[in-house]
Amino acid sequence: MKHPIISVVMPVYNTEAYVGEAIASVLAQTFQDFELIIVDDGGDDASMAICRQFTDERIRIVTQANRGLAGARNTGIAAARGEYVALLDSDDRWDASKLALHFIHLRASPEVDVSYAGSRLIDAAGNALRVEQRPRLKNVKAHHILTRNPVGNGSAAVIRRTALDRVAFVHPQERTRLCWFDESFRQSEDIELWVRMAGGYSCRFEGIEGLLTDYRIIDGGLSANVIRQYESWQRAVKKAHRYAPRLLARHGRRAAAYQLRYLARRAIQLGDGAFAVSLVRQALTTSPMIAIQEPAKTLVTIAASLAARWLPTPVFMTLVNRRLHTSIPA
Repeated sequence: MKHPIISVVMPVYNTEAYVGEAIASVLAQTFQDFELIIVDDGGDDASMAICRQFTDERIRIVTQANRGLAGARNTGIAAARGEYVALLDSDDRWDASKLALHFIHLRASPEVDVSYAGSRLIDAAGNALRVEQRPRLKNVKAHHILTRNPVGNGSAAVIRRTALDRVAFVHPQERTRLCWFDESFRQSEDIELWVRMAGGYSCRFEGIEGLLTDYRIIDGGLSANVIRQYESWQRAVKKAHRYAPRLLARHGRRAAAYQLRYLARRAIQLGDGAFAVSLVRQALTTSPMIAIQEPAKTLVTIAASLAARWLPTPVFMTLVNRRLHTSIPA
């Protein structure tokens, strides 16, 4: 059987409200030489029943006990037969031209290992928010990956298979399985892989113009989740010290400051002004340079943190819903 050019890997775990849209956006691609590998990660809702309603012969379903997002992606990559691997989370969706444009980019630029593009942010109902991810596209170095993560989200990247094979490793407990994502991470698994690829294996990242992914932001969350996210990010950075000590020595503090500022904005969305003020203070203490390098974004974060801290909660949350909605990129 002829192998497809692109393997789309889509983990599915309890996303019954969105997975049909995600699959439909793949099947609607103008580039048609792909396989869609759906990884059933052991959920308990109707997600897989919805997946099985699609009868396109390019869809393959792989079932496993729950391993989390990183483990499901690893299972999908292991099953992939394509020259390129595209990642799509089952609550997101793609523009119809996404695969075609990334295919053109990667074929025309054999030195590029990871191709990505900007994203629109959408709410749970699929409506566009007022926030977009417009990342750095050219001259991307390892320190840009560490400090700013230009890939942006888990549904933006299309990766050359040969690059993935360079960074593969044997699972520490299951010696018969290869891994690409580190399954010990339940958050920050994307940035861990990107930093390892760029800092440890000199993989090249480059973006293309356009907002080609609809990245869905779902309401809900607690401040404790923000803390866990930072702890997970710190674990990824600590791991990077093993293979890219110079990168971390030079850029680690600035990367931490940007991450803290991003999490302050997450706390703002949750209406936790006191926590947001604490986080933005930590960010500026860690690296005051972020206020010089990105003064507008830093000042907006400070102002929003103070507003969240001191305005009556109903008034502030109305402002959030109107302007910030549910997510703000770092």
